[in-house]
Amino acid sequence: MNIQVPFLDLKTQYLSIQTEINDAIHKVLLSSQFILGQEVESFEAEFAGYCDSSEAVAVNSGTSALHLALLAAGVKPGDEVITVPFTFVATVAAIEYTGATPVFVDIDQSSYTIQVEQIESAITEKTKAIVPVHLYGQSADMDAILATARKHNLIVIEDAAQAHGATYKGHKVGSLGDIGCFSFYPGKNLGAYGEGGIAVTNDPSFAEKMRILRNWGQRQRYYHSERGFNYRMDGLQGAILRVKLKYIDKWTEQRCRVAKQYDDYLGNLGILVPKVMPYSSHVYHIYALRVFDRASLQTLLQSKGIQTGIHYPIPVHLQEGYRDRRQTKNEFPNSEIAANEVLSLPIYPEMTQEQVCTVCKAVEEGIQYVKRK
Repeated sequence: MNIQVPFLDLKTQYLSIQTEINDAIHKVLLSSQFILGQEVESFEAEFAGYCDSSEAVAVNSGTSALHLALLAAGVKPGDEVITVPFTFVATVAAIEYTGATPVFVDIDQSSYTIQVEQIESAITEKTKAIVPVHLYGQSADMDAILATARKHNLIVIEDAAQAHGATYKGHKVGSLGDIGCFSFYPGKNLGAYGEGGIAVTNDPSFAEKMRILRNWGQRQRYYHSERGFNYRMDGLQGAILRVKLKYIDKWTEQRCRVAKQYDDYLGNLGILVPKVMPYSSHVYHIYALRVFDRASLQTLLQSKGIQTGIHYPIPVHLQEGYRDRRQTKNEFPNSEIAANEVLSLPIYPEMTQEQVCTVCKAVEEGIQYVKRK
């Protein structure tokens, strides 16, 4: 099939910064600092500054960042951690890695982030932390979350894996809770050329704990004060991310331009386009429509060479590998409805006006087709 509009175009982005990337890689090869090293340290400082945080700990994935953040916060077997079922499975996996139990709260129908008014009823004497997910590129309602956390002496760890540069009431996500965690999976708004992640915080003790744990639990080589992990970022990814960080604001503006074009055209077709909440900005990692007959629309778009995605088709509480006998279908209706209806359109900084128009017209044709069925 001839692809007219890919879901993502990482090659075009690379070509736009090819010389800088190649120079950065060559510098690491010459230095031979392949694990951690100066490039990673410099990236940590630069990304911490970007997030208005004082500390950053670079690791090998966003999942590792969440895992270490939970451990640094003291989450342990027997504890409970509140989060949402409508998220990528890594959010829940990281909680389970600590031995703690994930406790789900449904999402808000408009923002797709945690339904803040339901958090209080999910808190028990075992609750240790809340992990709000800034889904698709938009912040959860952090004031309400933080107020509840303070009331019950809970840690707040932001899953900002999809929200690089997003803001809540003018403040960067990641810096709002106790620890913020980001992913640099290649398709993210700020993506590595491989795996990568980072945790940011304003608490030096949390940062120190995560640094020790990511490097086999050692402060000094071969002296292991704790049972740690091999979660280190490699030098090549640090160097690559330093280059790309300089462009993220420009790329975010370009994503917002594409999103506005989608909004202006598709908002008149009787389908739900992403809603920007009054307290937040949106960086559009994902542009997810809500459509009743998703399968038919997706099939039609595919036939026209337009790639789409579904983020996410099955909530975590219904995933075969993560089912809990206490949780049943229809228990989190907003998450389940969204899982059945969301359809992610192509969105990336390099999209052309022609590509956006092609997608819009195809969606319009698809909606008309679905109505006639």
